[in-house]
Amino acid sequence: MKNIDSGNHTKGQSVYLDDIPLVAGTLFGAVFSSPIAHGHIEQLYLSEAAQEPGIVRIFTHQDITGENQIGGIIPDEPLLAEHEVDFCGMPIAFVVATSDEAARAAVKKIKVDIKPLPVITDPRVAHAQDQLIVPARTFRLGDTTRAWEQCEYVFEGTTDTNGQEHLYIETQCAYAIPQENGELKIYSSTQSPTAGQRTAARVLGVPMHQLEVDVIRLGGGFGGKEDQANAWVALCALAAHHLRRPVKYVLHRLEDMAMTGKRHPYSSDFKIGLDKDLKIIAYEADFYQNAGAAADLSPAIMERTLFHTTSTYFIPNVRATAFSCRTHLPPNTAFRGFGGPQAKFVMEAAIATAAEKLGVEACVIQKKNLNQTGDEFPFGQKAVSEARACWHKAEELYDVAKLRQEVEAFNTANILYKKGLALMPVCFGISFTNTSMNQARALVHVYYDGSVRVSTGAVEMGQGVNTKMLQVAAQTLSVSPAKVRVQTTSTNRIANTSPSAASATADLNGKAVQLACQAIVQRLKEVAAQVLQASEAAIELRDEQVLLNGQETDLDWKKLVTAAFLKRVSLSEHSHYATPDVYFDKTTEKGHPFAYHVYGTAITTVTVDCLRGTYQVDAVRVVHDFGLSMNPAVDRGQIEGGIVQGIGWMTLEELLYDTAGRLRSNTLSTYKIPDIYSVPKEIAIEPLQTEQDNLAIFRSKAVGEPPFMYGIGTYFALRNAIKAFNPTSPIAFDAPMTPEKVLLGLYPQAATGTQQVHEQQNLRHVAAS
Repeated sequence: MKNIDSGNHTKGQSVYLDDIPLVAGTLFGAVFSSPIAHGHIEQLYLSEAAQEPGIVRIFTHQDITGENQIGGIIPDEPLLAEHEVDFCGMPIAFVVATSDEAARAAVKKIKVDIKPLPVITDPRVAHAQDQLIVPARTFRLGDTTRAWEQCEYVFEGTTDTNGQEHLYIETQCAYAIPQENGELKIYSSTQSPTAGQRTAARVLGVPMHQLEVDVIRLGGGFGGKEDQANAWVALCALAAHHLRRPVKYVLHRLEDMAMTGKRHPYSSDFKIGLDKDLKIIAYEADFYQNAGAAADLSPAIMERTLFHTTSTYFIPNVRATAFSCRTHLPPNTAFRGFGGPQAKFVMEAAIATAAEKLGVEACVIQKKNLNQTGDEFPFGQKAVSEARACWHKAEELYDVAKLRQEVEAFNTANILYKKGLALMPVCFGISFTNTSMNQARALVHVYYDGSVRVSTGAVEMGQGVNTKMLQVAAQTLSVSPAKVRVQTTSTNRIANTSPSAASATADLNGKAVQLACQAIVQRLKEVAAQVLQASEAAIELRDEQVLLNGQETDLDWKKLVTAAFLKRVSLSEHSHYATPDVYFDKTTEKGHPFAYHVYGTAITTVTVDCLRGTYQVDAVRVVHDFGLSMNPAVDRGQIEGGIVQGIGWMTLEELLYDTAGRLRSNTLSTYKIPDIYSVPKEIAIEPLQTEQDNLAIFRSKAVGEPPFMYGIGTYFALRNAIKAFNPTSPIAFDAPMTPEKVLLGLYPQAATGTQQVHEQQNLRHVAAS
């Protein structure tokens, strides 16, 4: 089945927030934000801006009728700054005008006096000054202190991974429209309709039932609209609440980049110990998470880092500690993988360090230590593993031995070009690790004519979840997909929604749709049994026909629905689904937090131009644990997108803040994402065929986040290519691996002076020859 949005997307007819027709009298907002990262507000000058043409009102924290607070996990983030600013881009005032142009012009007329305070941008500095968002947390398995004595080899090291800009095509936006009785209808580009509703109600000081948040679809989210959409919902709601007029705010791309948080940068330390057979006996890691100026989702992201400390490997003795460090950057937030990729990078760096020191291929250590069913994770859950099956199939299908020979032959024959190869196994847990969030509801209506409407808490943001919800309904009711329509996501229809995140959206909401449809089917079977004077056990609904003992009858879907209506049988159902058997005890840091894990193995090959430092990704070949995919086309699209986004994080996408906390990579000319020329020349995806039962909808495992981790293999393939050119290169584990870093890795000694000139001349002679 095709993605149900494909046609409208192709024709440009899909409706996003900025396409919603404007209500008469709509006003437009714009934010005045802090020009410095940390300081005391001494004076705010609004009078000149207020006199600009078209200005209706300028809102500050003094106009907030409820609580000036948008922090979800921890109440540490004001909507509008009061006495202190904590990051460049922190909202101070909200200008509302009769046009977007007038609002933005007025913002430029606002002035503020801020007394600067010390700025922290480095998480290790924050940690040294005890600037932590929450207390540190530690996961343990076995006893690492004693285990070091059993190790033949022990290695230590440090890693750094930078952040990543979400760069969704549709920027953050909201549109609040007053209704009667003081209510508001708010359109939002959010992954969390309920979080937006709850936050706006908190800021206005009104009950949640006074606000509806409605989401048609998003032009991309990637986690950046899970929590950070709340601020714009609250600002538009505040203005509409006061003015009783519609208020809309769509952030400019540069505003979005400057004011919103990114993927968390991490600085980490590791210590790894192996026995003489290269089995990993002990592993320790310390993760310093750069949370930014407020908690946002950092505590939960830090937790998921700990959950993925050992990646795809079984290690009997583990100690992992994570620190969420408060700095003066925009509050960092959810991003595809949610802290898991940062942990996996550290684990792979530790293995690469051991391999280089021992003179073996990293894949030898990787393969020896892949987890197996029954192995225990550091958080207590036992693995149901496909790790070795994925690895072995990838080795055989793509003939890794031959690929390695081809790389070696190429490197022997070429001086200025070198190839690198790396394998990247993936193991990623599926569920919200906050157990209470693993729930969903669905509302299904079957209309008199047999057509069907489905409402869920799932937000469509390009991942094809609406297509999957439609498939679940059509399959469970056994009707044509053409008979089913999926509604927008509204807090009026589905209350208390969990975010569309954690790769769990299709599972949670799909299970809820399935339960609702099953309940309707059961009632329809009862009606059919009455009409046909037969037992319910003999009735079957198949392809819009009613079968009796396997034989077609005169009763079809439409006639049955009509009969049910005339008998006053409910054709609507509101269902609730909660994932069974998931729990986690934070007092012991043990439990069973994941419904299941997704596995896979990627083989990445790259070619590096050793004269220029540029490179290309030749191929990424994957064996992925789909389960039983319910929509291979949608799932393959997700895997391809995840791989490329992961490669971008590992190679090109370099966030740069200066020591004053100002974002320097603040435009698309200074922040580079993968384009058509930098994506892999080949992406091959092979499903691992399994019949294993799981808690996924129709046993179709999640594909949102796990493929992102395959991109990590590109970093290590590039590193291997650099080592092929310069075996003694001291290149650090510092991602992303930009062309500049590649060049420095190739020629670490070429710093200044005559030596550098001579080397450049020699290279020119070699190139010429």
